[in-house]
Amino acid sequence: MFLTDTHTHLYLDDFNADRAEVIERAIEQDVKAMLLPNIDSSSIDGMLQLCKQFPDNCFPMMGLHPTSVKENYKEELDLVEHWLNKEKFYAIGEIGIDLYWDKTFQKEQEIAFSQQIELAKKYELPIVIHMRDSFNEIYEIVRRNASPELTGVFHCFTGNRKQAEKIINLNFNLGIGGVVTFKNSGLDKVVENIDMKHFLLETDSPFLTPMPFRGKRNESAYTRLVAKKIAEIKNLSLEEVARITTSNANQLFKFM
Repeated sequence: MFLTDTHTHLYLDDFNADRAEVIERAIEQDVKAMLLPNIDSSSIDGMLQLCKQFPDNCFPMMGLHPTSVKENYKEELDLVEHWLNKEKFYAIGEIGIDLYWDKTFQKEQEIAFSQQIELAKKYELPIVIHMRDSFNEIYEIVRRNASPELTGVFHCFTGNRKQAEKIINLNFNLGIGGVVTFKNSGLDKVVENIDMKHFLLETDSPFLTPMPFRGKRNESAYTRLVAKKIAEIKNLSLEEVARITTSNANQLFKFM
């Protein structure tokens, strides 16, 4: 069985004490591929070092996270393109708009998001979208920039069925993580009514830990718990969920 965690921040300080063990634990739980989204200039070195340490399991993205969009965002975007010309990356991410924490730089977030979509087209890479309290803003920018070659995933999807269908119609995938295991999240009802071909598995570790470990540090091994919940919802075997979602992930990111 081959599970894929399409979104995990294994390079963060939360894993400093046991990073290698966390990755080995994931592999033991059949999570054999882990895709690492970048945050900003401060996270690049740690992310790339980890991918070099585990070249068969860890695959890097390059992008500027919306919460890191500040006064210096133009310099950060220049650095993103510098690295795109220097190393192999599997997506532009994570990028998007976050209006939950701070709206001070909303306009700059929208500009940075649009410019990184252009980078995705230029370098023929998918985009990994961070969306928090910003569905309408994100959707409009992606819709305006829509083209046959533009695709990717709405990471950590927690919306309703109507939003899911709008995303699918843009030729994008839905990233399903630990929230699907939360009681009363409502995400299980959405998953129940959407075809498996649109789903990617993710943890967003160390955040959004699935049940029964909610409140503790998340890790890529828990991708299996997300897969088990989806298998339960869709009345499929765990092996079938793993096969379909890894195939979806590889079709998008091309890591195998």
